Amino acid sequence: MTTNVISPPKSNADNHTSQTASHRWLKWLPSAFFLAAAVLLVVSISMPYWGLVLEAPQYPGGLQMRVFVNYMTGDADPKLDEVREIDGLNHYIGMQSLYEAAKFERSIAIPAVIIMIGLLVVAAFWRRRWTSLLAIPALTFPFVFLGDLAFWMTNYGQNLDPYAPLSSAIQPFTPPILGEGVIGQFRTVAYVDTGWYIVFAGSILITVALLLKLSSKVTKSEG
Repeated sequence: MTTNVISPPKSNADNHTSQTASHRWLKWLPSAFFLAAAVLLVVSISMPYWGLVLEAPQYPGGLQMRVFVNYMTGDADPKLDEVREIDGLNHYIGMQSLYEAAKFERSIAIPAVIIMIGLLVVAAFWRRRWTSLLAIPALTFPFVFLGDLAFWMTNYGQNLDPYAPLSSAIQPFTPPILGEGVIGQFRTVAYVDTGWYIVFAGSILITVALLLKLSSKVTKSEG
């Protein structure tokens, strides 16, 4: 004969303890996401944010340019300065020097990233209603980077030197910041690189953290 044992229901104290532990965990989760996003920003500094490959008949392997948060470089080949080579080719169609582009942005890039990291840390540990706003610069950073890049690409492509050697063969154009483009006999492929994906992942974490904080406030107001 089988005896059924009925377990006593959990007491109100047990339920309260469980709810308190769950609430405490959810309370600190946004802070953890803010800190994780700050770490991703640190990691991104050493990674390229954007890249460009220029293909031409005289360069069978193509020329590569990688844009970091505060400088530009080519690939690892020490025999050829690919950025300077691309810059020289741009000169023939009337583009300004790449080294003059976004000089101000590059000069403040590292301090700006450090400030964003600091703001995220403050937002993680200083619990005030308005401190979530401190995460907005880091949240928008990947899109601000692409917007600034698009501005400079458009500025350079639409303001060609009319006295350049090949000015009569090339009309003003807008180089794409993503995807393929063709300028004369040159083909370009532009893409976002590792650093940009890293800060974009940070933006996702910040978005989730802000939604959790908003959800927590709504729950409190309903309770």
